[in-house]
This record gives sequence, C-alpha cells and structure tokens, in this order.
Amino acid sequence: MSQDFVIEAFPRDDQGRGASRRLRREERKIPAIIYGGHKDATPISIWHNELKKALENEAFYSRVLTIELNGEKESVILKDLQRHPYKPLLSHADFQRINKDEEIFVHVPLHLVNEETAPAIKTFGGVAFRLMTQVEVACLPENLPEFIEIDLFDVEMDGIVHMSDLKLPEGVRIPALQHGAEHDQAVVTINKPKGVKTDAAEDEDEEEGEDKQ
Repeated sequence: MSQDFVIEAFPRDDQGRGASRRLRREERKIPAIIYGGHKDATPISIWHNELKKALENEAFYSRVLTIELNGEKESVILKDLQRHPYKPLLSHADFQRINKDEEIFVHVPLHLVNEETAPAIKTFGGVAFRLMTQVEVACLPENLPEFIEIDLFDVEMDGIVHMSDLKLPEGVRIPALQHGAEHDQAVVTINKPKGVKTDAAEDEDEEEGEDKQ
C-alpha cells in the first residue's frame, strides 16, 4: 500500500538569513516555500526532524505530498532541497503546487529487477553498472510512478539499457527523449569486471601459449 505523506507547515513572516538562523536554532524548524499553481509564492516553515524523517523514505521524493497550512491542505511535490554543507542538517525546501489536470516533471528512482538471476550475471560473471539512479518523467499527478523497474534478465553481456528501453507506465513519458537520439542516455550496462577476462580472451591466450611451445 502506498504511503501518504502529510507535512505540517506554519506561516513565515520574517525572512532573511538572520530570521532563518533563528528559526533553525530556536524553533527547530527550517524555512521553505510553496510556489506555482497559478498562485503567489507562500513562505512557510516546517519541522526539521519531521522532514528529515520523511526523507528516509525513497518514495517521498517522487510522490504527491500534502502540506497542511492554517487548516487548509495543498497538494505539492518536492522540487528542491538544500542541506548544510558539512553538518547532517537541512536548511531549506521548495515545494511546487500541482494541478490534477497539468503535467508535472519529477525525478523518479530506477529499480533493478532480476539482477541476481540474470544469466549474464549469474552464469557468465557479469556485473550491472548503474549509470543513472533516477530519470525525469512527465505525467499527470495521478499517473506519477513511485519508481520505474529495469528488468535485467534478458540483458546480455556488454548489453546497454538506454532510457528509450525503459518500460513506462501508461501516461508517463521521458521529456529528454523528445530532444533527439543524442539525449537517449545509457541507464545501466552489464560487463565483466575490470581485470576479469572473457571466455574469448582466455581462449586466445591459450592458443598463443600453445603456439609458443
């Protein structure tokens, strides 16, 4: 069952670096903003630890969220997150309002399937090398996938899975592919680890050795 994320938010009148520092230090909240949806941007503050806890769930990054502010609820997606440069602290968050009839652009995680049972890996000793961990998709909010699966079972040794090979849910597209074949990036490959010879290379070495005898 999909988890619903509800974020408690508070109005934020004071702005600027000083106000943000006081917010984080004295109230244990961080500044944030809600924008888009044909409305004015709304400065808010949210509980630091509540957001940090929610971020531990991968789905939070690619899910329609609910923000409760002054007794009203708004549907949003997380668009940007700023962190402290060296401390494990959050410093700011941006949320974009959504409209059920308007497309949204969201980065969705990529999950590998059958990595352990794929013949190229299990039988022939290949390794899956992830070149991308997420991909930007465009869709209506109701069609937003939590993640996209990449089935490795039929990927051969030295095979490459490109963005155009991904099986997308109905109503979901990858905007980058509209800009031409040069934007069709590789997502994952299966190769022999460096230093491990292929069967063909081993056969060649054996033949060379026999010739020298």
